[in-house]
Amino acid sequence: MPRYRLIIEYDGAPFSGWQIQDNGPSVQGALEAAVKAICGEEVRVHGAGRTDAGVHALGQVAHCDIAKHFVPGRFRDGLNAHLRPHPIGVLSADIVPDDFEARFSARKRHYRYRIKNTRANLAIDIGHAWRLPRPLDADAMHAAAQRLVGKYDFTTFRDTECQAKSPVRTLDQLDVVRDGNEVDILTSARSFLHSQVRSMVGSLVWVGEGRWSADDLAAALDARSRTACGPVAPPDGLYLVRVDY
Repeated sequence: MPRYRLIIEYDGAPFSGWQIQDNGPSVQGALEAAVKAICGEEVRVHGAGRTDAGVHALGQVAHCDIAKHFVPGRFRDGLNAHLRPHPIGVLSADIVPDDFEARFSARKRHYRYRIKNTRANLAIDIGHAWRLPRPLDADAMHAAAQRLVGKYDFTTFRDTECQAKSPVRTLDQLDVVRDGNEVDILTSARSFLHSQVRSMVGSLVWVGEGRWSADDLAAALDARSRTACGPVAPPDGLYLVRVDY
């Protein structure tokens, strides 16, 4: 039974998240329906990251096992045909060894958060970035962000309903870069806690607005308490960019 690896991009706005849920459509559900339409099988499509409602992906990775052997390009094209009109695109589909696991084989996940630092209303980027009208000091945000890089207990930046067994994570990268009126936050780690990226972004915004210093951010981390966290950034600006294996 061949195992296929899928590279997928999607607009997360219409979905309740990656994972199948009772409260709305999911990316996983749309993909599984497309697989069933092609081969008539009830197949579980396993993703590398369980993105939340409204979160986008440029390079989500998934795998599935199906009895039928397809030329990979035809499987990709068939999935895309049955996914319309959902804003989901299967970029590639290739056969991988049976021990490949989209989630557990991953070595690093890369996320990007987009902030539009402008007083003008969003037009093209509405639903795909967080608009903040107050000026942000991106340099101060970047300097403060380095206080979170490393291996720490990230309880402060963890959703209260996070199901991870341990709050300890190793953050490999947390960079803040400005390009004109766009401020991007780039972060990488082997794995993240539920809402960790959006929680870190919201707290960094407080640094950029001058409400917090780098020491305040470090103190919030050390508090190991959800109540010490700043605001949680909305999902609109978050993208799963790439997964490394």
